[in-house]
Amino acid sequence: MAETRILVVDDEKEIADLIEIYLVSDGYKVLKANNAEEGLAVLEQEEVHLVLLDIMMPGMNGLEMCKKIRENNNIPIIMLSAKSTDLDKILGLGTGADDYVTKPFNPLELTARVKSQLRRYTQLNPNSNIHDSGKNEIFIKGLTINKDNHKVTVDGEEIKLTPIEFDILYLLASNPGRVFSTDEIFENVWNEKVYEANNTVMVHIRRLRGKMKEDTRQNKIITTVWGVGYKVEK
Repeated sequence: MAETRILVVDDEKEIADLIEIYLVSDGYKVLKANNAEEGLAVLEQEEVHLVLLDIMMPGMNGLEMCKKIRENNNIPIIMLSAKSTDLDKILGLGTGADDYVTKPFNPLELTARVKSQLRRYTQLNPNSNIHDSGKNEIFIKGLTINKDNHKVTVDGEEIKLTPIEFDILYLLASNPGRVFSTDEIFENVWNEKVYEANNTVMVHIRRLRGKMKEDTRQNKIITTVWGVGYKVEK
């Protein structure tokens, strides 16, 4: 990818300008929008590889914009918010965001999160820390995962996953029967130590289950082991 383009959507010009300075210094091309409507227009006209999205904006807020983006686009989305409670983070991640950063933030931490999400998005990355079963395709309980093209089907129907969702599912499915705690999933998929008590993994698992229509399947793909974690059983 010759030029990585990042869209910053924030109605606070000073914050958007600060983010731009740090991202440009890291070699990224930055596009900016003052509100959600403007941001959606940019996404229609330009190729964008990641969105930094403020939650609290006049008019359409960041949560609504995130849902709109997720209707047809799986690029990484990092939410920015002045709110820091677990409930706010769950709301942000529940709408389809991949990560959540609280304002005021350390710009270096933000750029590290950006790099982490882009590594995942530019994928098929040979340096992934996720265990490789040595097979390009995994077949379990009507689930098919193709590691080469990141295509996932459930009972013959293709489902669209974000890069984070794919990596969580691939981690579990390539280690059938092994129970992973939420901390282990976080460390394997995000490739970093758990930085705070969070429900991040649980929210992503819930989204995964929704996309796979687990509530209507008799033979669940992802099993919860209460008090321990999650697994995929053959």
